[in-house]
Amino acid sequence: MGDAVNDVIAARRDAYEAGEKFPSAAELSKRLITDAKRTSARSWLGDVSSVVLQQALRDADQAYSNFFDSISGKRKGRKSGAPRFKGRRDRRQSIRFTANAKFSITRGGKLRLQKIGSVPIKLSRLLPSTPSSVTVIKDASGRYFASFVVDVEPEPIAVEAPEIGVDLGLEHFAVLSDGTKIDAPRILRRAEEKLKRAQRNLTRKKKGSANREKARTKLARAHARVADARRDFHHQLSTHLIRENQAIAVEDLSVSGLARTRLAKSVLDAGWSSFTAMLEYKATLYGRKFIRIGRFEPTSQACSNCESKDGPKPLRVRIWQCKACGVWLDRDINAAVNVAAAAGLAVTACGAQVRPPVRVAKRVEAGTHRGDLARRSPCIQTR
Repeated sequence: MGDAVNDVIAARRDAYEAGEKFPSAAELSKRLITDAKRTSARSWLGDVSSVVLQQALRDADQAYSNFFDSISGKRKGRKSGAPRFKGRRDRRQSIRFTANAKFSITRGGKLRLQKIGSVPIKLSRLLPSTPSSVTVIKDASGRYFASFVVDVEPEPIAVEAPEIGVDLGLEHFAVLSDGTKIDAPRILRRAEEKLKRAQRNLTRKKKGSANREKARTKLARAHARVADARRDFHHQLSTHLIRENQAIAVEDLSVSGLARTRLAKSVLDAGWSSFTAMLEYKATLYGRKFIRIGRFEPTSQACSNCESKDGPKPLRVRIWQCKACGVWLDRDINAAVNVAAAAGLAVTACGAQVRPPVRVAKRVEAGTHRGDLARRSPCIQTR
């Protein structure tokens, strides 16, 4: 409910500018919901479920709590900005119903919501337990989703499993310390031409027209398909790694820094941050071990065989030879082994060793002069 959130932000700002104490949640609820329903400007609030309005006030209050905790240092991660007003251009909208709203799923497969009615839905899977809340979301492409909060029991998985290190990259999305290489899907790159055509079609439409809105929706759906495909790839790979390995170590990459380089589009297309976040919460869910190592570990500079540092190397160097022990190493697998070693995992360095690359012989070495053959064999005569 954008209007309810905007009223909370306005009330907080007015109190701050007047030097007064911030109003409590109870005061805001009475002023912005109960009393506002009696006014002509906000009489339409009576047609909305009171649970939805209360949840909107709680979301705004939580946004302020996150903001203050962020600037004080209590909240880790990137600094959160101050809550902003919701505008008409905010394409994503959502409302949340808790158990107090008495929502239910009918036998006919419909979602019954308070003061809305029965809405047909398609469940992606059967709910394992009774949901405690449901959030109805409308995204920028005009699609509607119902997100249920349920209690689930983690599925039993094998206790004995190997430990691996994971090196994330662009040519290969992930390289494991056991030598496995997973190709990067490059979802955005593959859909780039379609996105460009949809964007050009949007710019040709007159602003404010119905055709422009249709073109905008078409472009938003194209972007949504890219995001859905990337998310599905991350889910499948993260679930596979968690099921098959007891402990997983990854490097804490500076994605925001890499996004300011010439590789920005490929870095953002890979989505490393969302993938590692999935690994982390799934490891907690299934009782696995997830480790992040520091971003300043020389994983691509050190030899996994003798642990000697060989210095930084350009990205074009994919196979290199250690100057100390003479072993030829695959750059990505060697980095994955070093990631696992830095995390204290027991892995072998044999998978990083490769055969020396084939060297092209020089012309003086590859051929034999005809005169040399004549001198070696008396049967061959030269003219």
